[in-house]
Amino acid sequence: MADSANGLEINGVAHVILRVNRIAECIAFYDQLMPFLGLRTVAVRSEDFVYYVGGRTALGIRRADPEHVHVQHLETAPGIDHLCFRARRREDVDTLYSFLRELGAEIVRAPEEGPWAPGYYSLSFRDPEGIRLEVNHVPGKGILTEDASFNPAPDHPLAGRS
Repeated sequence: MADSANGLEINGVAHVILRVNRIAECIAFYDQLMPFLGLRTVAVRSEDFVYYVGGRTALGIRRADPEHVHVQHLETAPGIDHLCFRARRREDVDTLYSFLRELGAEIVRAPEEGPWAPGYYSLSFRDPEGIRLEVNHVPGKGILTEDASFNPAPDHPLAGRS
């Protein structure tokens, strides 16, 4: 464990808050997705904000300020590129894929192995605002395994390889 002279060691990411214009559609979407992922609504909930907690993380969905009503999410612009949740088992990725298809979610990449880490298996999809979400499974210690390497794979197409 690090000490104050050398820095500190965080205990994960406490929460991420996403600002959206399509608040009603996003809340309806996340109200189905988050419980499926084991997160439940806690604390304050309104038509402008909802907060989900579970799996040692939290996600908030908040209405964007009115002056940004015409701004669309652009994945390659400054701001969030995508948000990735980690599954405990590879099979969970496949189970989520079936659930997302039932929801009618926009699938960006169906479940596939990826080049980023040994055993990396993931799928990605978009919420109603167009924000890309991913769920992955990496076995064992992933890139922290001795002699493992991280491959940023900048040329891997967003939609995956067929």
